[in-house]
Amino acid sequence: MSPGEKKSRTRSPQELYDEIKELLIKTKPKLKDVGATRDETITRDLHKIASLAQAFTEQRLKSSKKSQLSDVLDLEGVSLWNASGVVRQGSAPDTRVVVAALRLAGFRLMEAGLEPKPDAEALLHILQIASKSGATLSELGHNDAASSVLSCAAKYEEALRNIDDPSGTNQQARACVTAVYFSTRMEAAWREGNEGLAAFMADKITENDGRLILLSNHDRETLATKLLDIGKSLLRSCYQDSKPVSEESKASEAIRWMQKAFSVIEPLDCATNAELAELKRSVLRSLARGYFLSSSQDPENLIRAETALEEVIATIDPSVDNVSSEYQQLRWMKLAVMKRRKAGDTVLLQALQAIIDNLTYSESNLTDVLQELRTLSQYHQLVTSAIQYCLHRALQCSWGTDAVERLLISLIFHCSKDNKHDRAIQDLHASFKELGDVEFELLKAPATACITLLWQYGDRHYHAGRWKEAADWFSCGTHSIFTSLGPVSSSKCFRKAALAHLKLKDYAHAGSIIRRCPDTEATTQYVTFLIAVYQGLEDEAIKTIRNMVHAVNFDRKMILLACRLAHDLDMKSLLMNVLKALLETLNFRENVENISEAMTLIRCIIRLIVKLLGEPAADLDRLVVALLHHLKIAVTVAETCEQPAMLARDISWLWRTAYNCAIQACSDWEDREDQISDIFDAARRLLELYTLHATVDVDQAIYVYLVNTLFASASGRVISFRRLRSQTESIEPEKYRNLFNEINQSLQRISKIVREEKVSQDDLPRLESSLQILRVFLVETASHLSDWTTVLATIEERLYFPEASRSDRDSLETYEAFADALWEDKKCPIHVLFTALEATLHACLARGHFSLEKFARWLRAMCIILLTRATGTDRSKAIGYVDQAIAVLEEHGDARDGSDLLYPLDERQWLLSTAYNTGLECLHASMIDEAKRWFECSTIICRFVPDGRQRAEKISTTYSDLLARYPTR
Repeated sequence: MSPGEKKSRTRSPQELYDEIKELLIKTKPKLKDVGATRDETITRDLHKIASLAQAFTEQRLKSSKKSQLSDVLDLEGVSLWNASGVVRQGSAPDTRVVVAALRLAGFRLMEAGLEPKPDAEALLHILQIASKSGATLSELGHNDAASSVLSCAAKYEEALRNIDDPSGTNQQARACVTAVYFSTRMEAAWREGNEGLAAFMADKITENDGRLILLSNHDRETLATKLLDIGKSLLRSCYQDSKPVSEESKASEAIRWMQKAFSVIEPLDCATNAELAELKRSVLRSLARGYFLSSSQDPENLIRAETALEEVIATIDPSVDNVSSEYQQLRWMKLAVMKRRKAGDTVLLQALQAIIDNLTYSESNLTDVLQELRTLSQYHQLVTSAIQYCLHRALQCSWGTDAVERLLISLIFHCSKDNKHDRAIQDLHASFKELGDVEFELLKAPATACITLLWQYGDRHYHAGRWKEAADWFSCGTHSIFTSLGPVSSSKCFRKAALAHLKLKDYAHAGSIIRRCPDTEATTQYVTFLIAVYQGLEDEAIKTIRNMVHAVNFDRKMILLACRLAHDLDMKSLLMNVLKALLETLNFRENVENISEAMTLIRCIIRLIVKLLGEPAADLDRLVVALLHHLKIAVTVAETCEQPAMLARDISWLWRTAYNCAIQACSDWEDREDQISDIFDAARRLLELYTLHATVDVDQAIYVYLVNTLFASASGRVISFRRLRSQTESIEPEKYRNLFNEINQSLQRISKIVREEKVSQDDLPRLESSLQILRVFLVETASHLSDWTTVLATIEERLYFPEASRSDRDSLETYEAFADALWEDKKCPIHVLFTALEATLHACLARGHFSLEKFARWLRAMCIILLTRATGTDRSKAIGYVDQAIAVLEEHGDARDGSDLLYPLDERQWLLSTAYNTGLECLHASMIDEAKRWFECSTIICRFVPDGRQRAEKISTTYSDLLARYPTR
């Protein structure tokens, strides 16, 4: 009930009456409008009426007199109560709040109109009204309002109890109203969570047999339903709680509630009342669940659960309800009870058969049965019998091929776990026979699944050395129910079984089995060959080898395996015939010489290796070694061939395959530069053979590929050598020398191709780029060998290109690489380093596009070297480079990268100080002309340093004094 407003003073009954009437006049017209019932103001006004009526009752009780106002309010209360029934039956949605407010207001108004000392009839009426009002409020969760109303109802119940009824006129009515009151209090207390009060009220109803007898069947049914609902709610909470102790205690409490419900309706005759009979079954079902859940506390409850279930099942009409899902659940529940009771196999099988007999086939229902059987895996023979019975019912009741296929797969899977092999095979054959008797044939997909399982379990025994068991499993796959897979499947099963018997050394049995296979298949011939070999029948073995080569699905691996076996058994005659058969497999065309056949075989092997290299998780170590080995064989065969032109196509395919494989390896393989270089080298050798012996004019692109192989091979060696050098402190000089020779040879070959103009002008820049990089590699390797002559020759281009123009042949990047490599080599002689720096500086100036910072550093290093030598020629060269620096500063002196000068300031300062100091040194040495040039340079450099003007003036002063002291001639 919504709280009323606090009153500043106590109002008189008349004032309360007037306010109530005013609210009724305002509210009652709205109740006629269906849509208006959802207006919250109606509910508020009705609650206010109830509050005022309650206050009126309290004022009236103080005066202990009844006035005419009470009668009017009583009539108004009856009117509102009747209106609640109309609103509840209307079409407006969610009218429960309005109905509850109407009932509350109606009850309070009728309570206000009650006599000070009401008679039994009035008390019966008001108690019933109060109980219904409290129940409605409790259902909506208005617990405070419901508690207030039911507290008033308690007073009326007590007053009714204290009124004598010697004639028993109102005995039945009193029992019914009191039961309604107690059940309402029970439900309200349960909803509030007051389980103790709810149980107390339930006991007051059920423990008074005299009152229960007076209740009608409908009232008892209603009461039992309420008791059952509370029991069910407790039972449901068991499934939501993971603590076993809590689950069992709640189940026991739920049982007590459901026992009360059963005691209420047990005496009633359910034969003519279908609803009552259904309620009784519902109570028994819930009791069975409760007994089952609490059985760990009281094992006797399992017997009680079974009894309850049997009583429910006994009420099933076999003609109507036997296969309904509800009663099927009872059978499942009975099975669960049996399992917990740890009943014997026979009892459990009967329970399962009852479920299967009344099973309406669907995929989910069959899944339920199979999942239940998985939980009974410890009863192996029981599960086998159940699956076989289910399979029998599937055939008998025409469940469909899907059901039969699923059951058969389940049976195979289950029998594979039987620790008694003979029994498992016998069970399988019995089921296969039943299917065969009705001419049932599996479709291809399920047949394949079954055969796969049979092979899997057979292979498992085979690899474990249980040959007889393996043969039995393989033999199962030859049954007629698998004929949809064709003779190929049965032949494979026969061969597998024969191999198992072969392992058992039961050669006669193996031979009889293999003879059931068609002899047109190569695999059958191979198994026949094995049987003949182990029996020592060499002539028979030779015959099978000849048949094998011409049989269907022949695989060369069979010949290779036969060759291995013949060699191991030292059967020379057989080995000779196997090798002949191997030669026959190589003769793809008639009248082809052996060398061509060998090359074809090599191509096949290399093609297979390349395919295997492309697969995930390939064994690179083994495959790469095999690839290199066969490439070397191919090169050897091609080089030793007397008529190499006949191998042109083979050589063409081989070099392209090797080249493409090496290219792919560059991106896919890690830390295998030497092996990749070997592949490129093999491709290079094949390319050279191809260009020498090609029957047609060689395309210029072939020479580009040749250059690529030369460059890639040398580059791979260098990269590998650099990694080795980073990992090893000392390397043998011989390794450096071999690397140097390989790079040198690559340079010579590429240079020859360029000189002979084998490539187009478009490809020439790329070839020259390769040459430049190889020269860098050569300088790097030669420096490690301390072969400074070669280094100088390479830099000055006198070793390989004596007539070439440096600006045409080399780029600035090449000279930079020379300089960087020699700069880091601490053993490099000064004159070699100077040559490299000089070449680099000249390349910078020639190209006009370079790094000013690098230019400054290189120029500084060169000037230091020249001035250190302290000869006139060297000083002249040095001042020439200073002039070059001044020219660069004139052009780029103001160039900046952000706030930093591109030509570093420290280098400018060094130029200034070096020019000035060198001028002073020349002055003291009486080299007047040189001193003048150095002072002139320093004066010019002052323009490009901070405070240049002051410094220039100082230098000019010194220079003037110099002129005055040493007059010019």
